[in-house]
Amino acid sequence: MPSLPFVLPHWLYWGTLVVFPLVAIYFVRREHRRGVPRGPSLFIAYMFWLCSGFMGLHRLYLKNNWGFIFIPVFLLILHTTDVIRDKREDVSRTRAAVGAAISELDHAKIPPNVNATPQMRERLAKAEAAGPKARSDFEQAETDLARWRGYSRWLAILMAAMLVGDAFLLPGLTRRQRLREAEQLANAPPEVVPPDVPQVGTQEDPTLSLHTRLTDAIESVNIRAGEYVAYWAVISVFGYYYEVIARFAFNSPTNWLHESMFLMYGMQYMLAGAYAYQCDQHVRVDVLYVKFSVRGKAIADIITSVFFFIFVFTMFFTSWRFAMDSFNPGSTGEVSFTEWGVQYWPVKLMMPIGAALLALQGLSKLIKDVLILRRGRG
Repeated sequence: MPSLPFVLPHWLYWGTLVVFPLVAIYFVRREHRRGVPRGPSLFIAYMFWLCSGFMGLHRLYLKNNWGFIFIPVFLLILHTTDVIRDKREDVSRTRAAVGAAISELDHAKIPPNVNATPQMRERLAKAEAAGPKARSDFEQAETDLARWRGYSRWLAILMAAMLVGDAFLLPGLTRRQRLREAEQLANAPPEVVPPDVPQVGTQEDPTLSLHTRLTDAIESVNIRAGEYVAYWAVISVFGYYYEVIARFAFNSPTNWLHESMFLMYGMQYMLAGAYAYQCDQHVRVDVLYVKFSVRGKAIADIITSVFFFIFVFTMFFTSWRFAMDSFNPGSTGEVSFTEWGVQYWPVKLMMPIGAALLALQGLSKLIKDVLILRRGRG
């Protein structure tokens, strides 16, 4: 298989982080308007075809057993890639042996007007014999490498032909499977829906059901920010899919992929903190808290909010200075230490932004705790 020298451009990385959630939100909302999907989706089938068609998962998604035929072809591609890696090492080793034999022959030559000793003649004979053998081994290694590359090329052509053929067959396959599932659903007994039971330890915050115009405005910002960055997790599925295929099928591992993903998740962690706080999903030591009344919980939250705001404001001012140090107007600013060299200032800027969102959510919760304290109830 050919190598993949692709390196993600910086503009494409940042553009994907901005645009992908917007596209995902559009498709999710459109699906919600359509209701619960019934039967297989042609869009999902093509997504399986695009991302994992080499394993036949698009056909397995449609419950078509012909998908299993892709698996041995892909395993053969992996095998040839592994053999090609070994053959490349053989070529490098034998090429070095040829160079060493030529160098040894030059050193073993007997200068003119010099009486050759038996040791010198023996060394020359060995050098002259080693040269043809080293060249023969090198030519054999190159021949083996070319043969296995040919196998890999034909397997790649076979896989590509199978995928292109299925690209045209997928609409018909999806339509037939949808009809089969609709017929099965019509003859199936009614579905029993289990009751929605909240997890133990969640929904303990008494302010979750309290709403004011100011707090709703603050929380709408945090909810939208949290839902926006939540879709970044989907990007990592495509990213690590590319890394696995590039590494094992094309022998082209990447550095930029791993760096781009842990930077993305770091930014997601900072921006989603306020959203998790709004949903009451942060870790809480609630051995005593769950036993308090609504008023008692509000008092406990007001007292502990002092420590919360000390932490949040410390994080904001510290991270703001940290982010500004990485920003250099008129230049690229601080960049990563790898060959990808992505800018760090957008990543570090997410820390004070996340702290600010967390502070706003803390303010919203404090307002509602005070209201509960004044009213004596939620």
